[in-house]
Formats: sequence, structure tokens, C-alpha cells
Amino acid sequence: MTAPLEGVRVIDFGQFIAAPAATQILVDLGADVIKVEPVHGESSRLIGLYGEAILRNYNRNKRCIALDLKSPEGKQIAHQLIADADIIVQNLRPGVMDSFGLGATDVRGANPHVVYATVSGFGLGGPSKDRAGLDIAAQAESGIMSVTGEADGEPQRVGFPVVDAAAAHVFAQAILGAYIRRLRTGEGDTVETSLLEVAVHLQGPNWGEYLMTGTEPMRKGNGQPTVAPAADVMPTRDGAIVVSAYSVVHFDRLCSLLRRPDIAADPRFQSNETRVEHRAALLTELRSEFARMTSDEAMALLTPNGVVAGRISTYGEVRKNPDVEASGIFIDVTDPEGAQHTTLGSPWHLSSLPSRSTTGAPGLGQHSAELLTELGYTATQIDTLADSGVVRTH
Repeated sequence: MTAPLEGVRVIDFGQFIAAPAATQILVDLGADVIKVEPVHGESSRLIGLYGEAILRNYNRNKRCIALDLKSPEGKQIAHQLIADADIIVQNLRPGVMDSFGLGATDVRGANPHVVYATVSGFGLGGPSKDRAGLDIAAQAESGIMSVTGEADGEPQRVGFPVVDAAAAHVFAQAILGAYIRRLRTGEGDTVETSLLEVAVHLQGPNWGEYLMTGTEPMRKGNGQPTVAPAADVMPTRDGAIVVSAYSVVHFDRLCSLLRRPDIAADPRFQSNETRVEHRAALLTELRSEFARMTSDEAMALLTPNGVVAGRISTYGEVRKNPDVEASGIFIDVTDPEGAQHTTLGSPWHLSSLPSRSTTGAPGLGQHSAELLTELGYTATQIDTLADSGVVRTH
């Protein structure tokens, strides 16, 4: 068996999350991804533990070459790498790749077969095209923060870089679409997405309601504004669960399982509309029942009977969740020094993928000499380039 992207070469000029996480997907589909970094290292290497976590999660099984792209020799090496590449991926500050002669127009002019892919903060066609963009700015300007948090509190960010992570999957999807077209036609393509677009698109249901009614969505903490009970937190004796049971069938079943038919019969709760209107009173009744149970007891009562519920879990609890364990999402890898550690794998499975050993994120310049040798450089030439600071070897 062969991996879907076996033999495909990807040159990754990405930093932080959106681009490297997209190329991590391509790695896991079998592509040979070459990570090009500055000789001082990409930005994630310079921000401590959080940066190390980013590197570990989004750079497995890649090869790394460290180049000074400001030098003529570094640019020449980059162009040599690109000449044999199928896909180029980058998310550097706007204009940086163009300043190196490595922008989409220059690269595709010389290599029309290549798929050149860019993820930016705010898109390449609007007035903010030259702004640096990070996840938090996209959360703020897309409306995500305006609908996240308690009604009487300040806007909140989602507790992890949700836009960066989602943009990586969107980006990889578009890249694969362009590459499939290239397989059919022989023609390359230019792919572009932005954190802002992805952040807006993530809120499809909210935007659907807004576009139909013109009414601004408002943050209301947990729960959903137009259905109840839905995504509502139920504290238990030893923690909390979240419950959704807003259809007629599921609400009646929930009340029956709790042995509270009076809740279902209460005029305030007999339709979804009245339950939304009287949500606070409804939650008081339901929470009084769940407060008598442990989380395990509540889950054992609800889930076998078709009521949607989930245990609110800490990271330590998630790590021990048997469903998470069975998924294989946590994998052990070997780092450049030979030590093993655990990181995240891709959240999907292809039965056709052959098994292979998994290595951790490469060290800075770990494969510089190897890749330069593949390009035809001699050991003496590589030493000269390293001594002059054009490349960094591990």
C-alpha cells in the first residue's frame, strides 16, 4: 500500500500554526514536507514552552533546512528547492516572500505546475491585506468574541487558538483540491485563505440567523439562545455535565428519566419557545435533580437512553477517556536527540495508509546538509555555506 501523497514534495515556509498545521496534514497523508526556517529559527522556537508545544504538534516527520533568505546564496537554494516541488505553502508577513523573489507571481511564473498556497490574517484583497494577523485578532474582528462569554461579562476569546486550528484544515482542504486539479490538467494553481474568512465561516448558524432577521446575536454564556435545554451545564455531586434535550421526544424522555413528569407538564416548559422564555426556571428544576447524582450516574442514566450529554472534563480526564484512548489521537514520537514524548496525531483514519515510524519535530537545520546534498552540493560547499551563515546545520 502507498500513502495518498507519496512522492509529493511540499516546501513549507510557514510559522506558528495555520500553515505548519496544514502541512502536517499533508505529511500524514504521505507527502515529503521540507520546512524552511530562518537561520535563527522560526518564531515558535523563540517563545518558550508554548512555542515548543506548537512545534511538537505541527511538525512531525518533516525535514528542516535553515536558510538566510536575505543572502543571494540562500535565495538560490530556496529556488532550487522550489524547482522540484509540487506545493509551496507560506504564511509569512505580507510582502516578505515577494521581497525574496519567492512570491506567488514569481514562483508560478517560473514553475506554472506548482500549487502556491498562502494563508494570511485578513485576506489579500482588502484594506487590511498588509496587516499582520493572529488568531486573537480574527476572533475579535469576526464576531466570535462578541458572542462568547456571559451576558453581563466582557467578551471572551475561545480558550485555545480555534481560528488558527480551523484555518489549517480549511487550508489543507483547498490545497488538496488544487493538487487534484493539477493531477487532471497538469496546471498549478494559487490558493489563498485567511484567518478572518475562516473565523466568519465557523459561525455559520449564527450568521444564518443574522442574515435572515438582522438581529445581532448576543452572548449568553452556556446554552443556545433559541432552544432549551441545549448545551446547558448541570452541576453534579462531583463535577458537571452538559445536556441537550430540546426536541419534544428528548425533552419528554429527559423528564421521564429524572422521574419528573411534572416538569414536562408545566405550562412554562411545554414547548421549546416557552422553555427558552423560562430558561432560568427550567434550569433550576433540572439542576436540582442532577445535583443529587455523580457525573457517572448522570451519564449512565442519560446516554443509553438517547439523551445527548457530555461530561465536562479536564485535560487529565480527557487523557484517560477510553474513547480518546481508542481513537489513537495521542501518539509517541522520537525527537532529534532520541528521547520519546507524546504528541497529537491527525484526527482521521485512512485504512489505506501504511504504518510508518513517527519522528518528532526536526531540530533547527537538522536536515540542511542532507537536503543540500540532494541538490548536488558537496560537503566542502556545505561547510562554506554554514561558515558564512547562509545555512545552519544541526
